[in-house]
Amino acid sequence: MNYLVDTDILIDWLRGKKTVIRFFQETKGIFYYSSITRKELLSACNSTAQKERILNLLRTMRIVRVDPLIAIKASEFLNKYSSSPLYKSDSLIAATAYVKKMVLVTRNRKHFDFIEEIQLLTPEI
Repeated sequence: MNYLVDTDILIDWLRGKKTVIRFFQETKGIFYYSSITRKELLSACNSTAQKERILNLLRTMRIVRVDPLIAIKASEFLNKYSSSPLYKSDSLIAATAYVKKMVLVTRNRKHFDFIEEIQLLTPEI
């Protein structure tokens, strides 16, 4: 199974949240993250040490860059779900999960629940 890990899950891991750490330890599969997630994490850095910690975590996973197919699908999601609270960055992450046929791992279900084309997984709290 391939998993696309959302930004909030990686923040929980960096904060040492036991449920998320256990999820990564017990889940078999390949973990990916979006280049959008990389941008979100690094834009919140306050120090060189924090940046290095984030980069070390990201090195344990595979990156998926936004390509033309992902961009097109994100635009389709924004149009289809225009009455929902879908942000551009979330549409790109959802489109990545859809195009690459991955399960999206997130706690932010309200950002993605209404997107019927993708499968969500939330680690147990």
